Amino acid sequence: MKTRLAFAVFFFIVFPQNPSVAAGWPQWRGSNRDGLCPETGLLREWPTGGPKLVWRATGLGKGFSSVSVLGNRLFTAGEGPEHSRVLALSATDGRLLWTSSRLGKLGGDPAGPQASPALDDEAVYVMSQFGDVVCFEATNGRERWRKHLTQDLGGECPGWGYSESPLLDGDRLVVTPGGPRGAVVALAKRDGRVLWQSKEFTDPAHHSSLVVAEIDGVRQYIQLTARSVAGVDARNGAFLWRVERLGETAVVPTPLYADHHVYVTSGYGVGCNLFEVRKAGDRFAARQVYAKSEIANHHGGVIKVGDYVYGHSDTGGWVCQEFNTGNTVWKNNGVGKGAMAYADGHLYCRSESGQGAVALVVATPEGYLERGRFNQPDRSKANSWAHPVVAEGRLYLRDQDILLCYAVKPLE
Repeated sequence: MKTRLAFAVFFFIVFPQNPSVAAGWPQWRGSNRDGLCPETGLLREWPTGGPKLVWRATGLGKGFSSVSVLGNRLFTAGEGPEHSRVLALSATDGRLLWTSSRLGKLGGDPAGPQASPALDDEAVYVMSQFGDVVCFEATNGRERWRKHLTQDLGGECPGWGYSESPLLDGDRLVVTPGGPRGAVVALAKRDGRVLWQSKEFTDPAHHSSLVVAEIDGVRQYIQLTARSVAGVDARNGAFLWRVERLGETAVVPTPLYADHHVYVTSGYGVGCNLFEVRKAGDRFAARQVYAKSEIANHHGGVIKVGDYVYGHSDTGGWVCQEFNTGNTVWKNNGVGKGAMAYADGHLYCRSESGQGAVALVVATPEGYLERGRFNQPDRSKANSWAHPVVAEGRLYLRDQDILLCYAVKPLE
């Protein structure tokens, strides 16, 4: 028997203006895929009990997809009664605007979509845990095109399903099917045509998401797998550089890039590495700067703020680490293992377990300093693996079937 999608919306605060199209969080880890929100003027300290809850929405279904925000709309993915689908909500009050047609089949381990959507003004691009890559119209959820990473592109689905969030870069959508036909593929965002596939880079896919970087005048896509870190030419997918870096069990966190340096980390005892990438003549080369155990991040991600990297380590709690040297500056248990986002001088740290503690932490090498904490209401029984999102003065927390929206900007 079909179950109806129910949305319960509670109004506590309404901002005087709708979010603008110019800002937002249009894809995984924000516009630059680095976890940094550029907004300022946010709360410097939270009141007892945390920031004000603006609205609460239910009916999203199973899944670990976080939200992506553009203008006055936000998008996520979850399981419905018969299939997984994309949901569009009003960022103003959490009203359901539409649900898409079929994204992919139900199930998986873990169950439900794991990737966050990528957005532009016209369309929403989403990946299912089984490798369906689908483009839906942003205004109504109508399907425009679809590709399948294994059936159409020769990919090899990782053990826990595809969890990469698609990279939207100009007129193309870039994803990682993995496998002998080419680990990375670029699709025309308008119609899904294959523009190129990286025939020389053929690592199996794991769970990390691509980032884009301009290195010595060459735009390239950087990916982390369980075998290596590599860069391919954004123009044609040609192999540029690769360095062996073996992961264990599941390699998840998104790489960081800054000034000719690529930082990667993964859990299960592997740790973190920094590689210097430069062009010499007509070739690129990568050399390892360091390999350390200071941050062994499972899947909550790491963020670079200034000269420092912040993130949770399976071996040491929350860590502040020097980017260039890998040296540890401080450690603290904080809210426990989890994920984070950054905005206006602060880290928004979210625990994945227990009562789902969320803390506002000053992003400083001077030490671990909280400026407020609260426990997430209505916690599901699942780990809260969806990363927090800060956009247009609001903090979004997805926890399976529910989505919570908090005001983190002072009222005018």
